[in-house]
Amino acid sequence: MMKLTQALIGTLAIMALGNSVAAAETTAAAVPVTSAADQTFTRLSDSYFDSYYFPTNPTTATADGLHDFDAKLEDYSRAGVDANVKALQQWQTKVAAVDPTKLGERVRGDRELVLNNIRSTLLTLQTIRPWQKNPDIYSSGITNSAFTLMERKFAPPETRLRDLIAREQLMPAVLADAHKNLDNPPLIYTQIALQQLPGLVQFFQKDVPSAFTDVTDAALKKQFADSNAAVIKSLQDYQTWLKTEVLPRSHGDFRIGAAAFRDKLKYDEMVNIPLDQLIAIDMANMKQNQQAFAEVAKQLDPSKTPQQVLAELGSDYPASDKILDTFRATFNNLVGFIQQKQIITIPSDVRPIVEETPPFMRAITFASMDTPGPYETVAKEAYFNVTLPEPDWTAQRTKEFMAQFSYPVISAIATHEAYPGHYIQFLWMHKLDDRARKLLGATTNVEGWAHYCEQMMLDEGLAAYVYPNDKHQQLLLRLGQLQDALLRNARFVVGIKLHTGQMTMDQAIDFFVKQGYQSRTVGEVETKRGTSDPTYLYYTLGKLQIMKLRTDLAAKEGKNFNLQQFHDSFMQQGFAPIAIVREAMLHDKSPTL
Repeated sequence: MMKLTQALIGTLAIMALGNSVAAAETTAAAVPVTSAADQTFTRLSDSYFDSYYFPTNPTTATADGLHDFDAKLEDYSRAGVDANVKALQQWQTKVAAVDPTKLGERVRGDRELVLNNIRSTLLTLQTIRPWQKNPDIYSSGITNSAFTLMERKFAPPETRLRDLIAREQLMPAVLADAHKNLDNPPLIYTQIALQQLPGLVQFFQKDVPSAFTDVTDAALKKQFADSNAAVIKSLQDYQTWLKTEVLPRSHGDFRIGAAAFRDKLKYDEMVNIPLDQLIAIDMANMKQNQQAFAEVAKQLDPSKTPQQVLAELGSDYPASDKILDTFRATFNNLVGFIQQKQIITIPSDVRPIVEETPPFMRAITFASMDTPGPYETVAKEAYFNVTLPEPDWTAQRTKEFMAQFSYPVISAIATHEAYPGHYIQFLWMHKLDDRARKLLGATTNVEGWAHYCEQMMLDEGLAAYVYPNDKHQQLLLRLGQLQDALLRNARFVVGIKLHTGQMTMDQAIDFFVKQGYQSRTVGEVETKRGTSDPTYLYYTLGKLQIMKLRTDLAAKEGKNFNLQQFHDSFMQQGFAPIAIVREAMLHDKSPTL
């Protein structure tokens, strides 16, 4: 369960809207490149990253731990868009010209990753065109560029502040580019941008300065004060412009359409299944989850409706000063269970550092794993950040906030984010000597794995391990897992139907409430997210692909199938789309679903 509020600054810069998932690096042993064809492609791939990918996406480079571009900012201008399209078309020709039949299996998969990254970025720039439709990518994009320099202490604060100043000096021009580029945005996009902007302004007013309080150089601090003030004013002016001029003429359509949706799935996730068939697959899984939910709820309290039983989930939580210790204890329980049941090899005994979320990150995260980029050599610690209630909050506000930290929720978050979810995948990737797989991948792999882990761990007996003598708590853990699964099921259907004209926003909200068992508030937030994140079906899609891969491999191996070996082998493939992982593990091109 990933209950993050990343929308505040989570939008990547416009030119980084490809297929990068490098924020979570890492895996297995080095895979030797042997054939001449493999070596030739690897050199071409390296050239793509070194001469195009990182210079064009400096914010991504910073996040990945490559700091040659920390003082640079993406080019958001129309000329920059056109230059990127031209360069990407040239790279597409070069990579497509490599004969995949001459490559080894591993490098053939790398070729698919690089080629699909190029094609996905071209689709974004030429067809989906967020640079023309979405005001938020400009304001949130520059905020993210500042955040990557604050988030980790990979260099002395003076060095990072100098780079931040250099970036900030370029930010007003980005917002000026927005004035030139935006053309009839969808109303919901302008509304979301306006909702975000007060928080972004506050981020630069309070959070950015708080991240550099250790700097003592007076001249540097003065230079920062000037550049930061200019960014704040530009954001405030941008907000006024959006409200007074853009909002009244925001009549565009956020829907990307069926053709672009199919292409996005094909390039990002290597999924070619017809959309109506995908909906049928998800709805069948959703029905199973709804039936299981009703059965568990009946066991908990047959006198109540499932929704009434669900309300109990948020009623039992630790005291606020015990939350960090509760997460640490939960990590210990999960590690003990994984080792006892031989779920997966844990490559390192080093635990993530559980800490209160730093002040400058509290507005953007509830509980999240912060791992270093794949090439970070200094700030190598992994942090699990937990945002605690503020001391000056009212008792009612604190109670509502703490309901998010119920014991079932803590267990689900820890499973998804850490053991055996994102953190273990990070540990495995750390040893991977394969640049393409360190930097590129599929969200169906990353989020599909973490979502799969939520169910798999309970299927393997986690609830009884944690609560050996408490059947009620065991059932609550399962109920929470099923509610999260239904949320992801609802995203699956809504994403497709919203963007292919089969569902209105009001119908989408109702679907989250009635079929996904979510509150109306959650339904509204999730529907808004779906307007700009069309393929947020990747949680359930990836989970179902992994489950089918496991079933098919077990059928093939029979009594020789071993769950730990399956999970270890899966990790060794990096973040690749499940189609690539499947071919490597089954040695065939059978369907992923």
